[in-house]
Amino acid sequence: MTHSDVTIFVCVSCRRANPEGEGFHLPGRALADVLHEKLAQTDASHIKVTPVECLAVCNRPSTVAMVGPDRWTYLVGDLDAERHADQIIAAATAFQKTENGIVPWKERPEAFRKGVIARVPPLGFSMPEQDRE
Repeated sequence: MTHSDVTIFVCVSCRRANPEGEGFHLPGRALADVLHEKLAQTDASHIKVTPVECLAVCNRPSTVAMVGPDRWTYLVGDLDAERHADQIIAAATAFQKTENGIVPWKERPEAFRKGVIARVPPLGFSMPEQDRE
């Protein structure tokens, strides 16, 4: 089994009212920054964090897409920088260790069990013949 790199795309477009008063803050930007900081302190060079404009899940910020070559992609929402950064890194590590990107439900951190919006097949995917109807 080969273990290839994993990219966590973090939506940085959504704005929320600033909990400390006036103006807005960007929760996705905060999440991306925390993930960068935490990954810099580990030996997780196989995980990359890339901020992106709008993942079109505006009603569930912050949202991430976890992708890797020949793997299913997970789109996960309702994430918070302070509460979920470690869970995101744990999920990315579990995702990276799979051959196809499918992390068994029981092995997913809580934020991923509750926050999965979609799981998208890899490019070139075809259903095995025995499973087609």
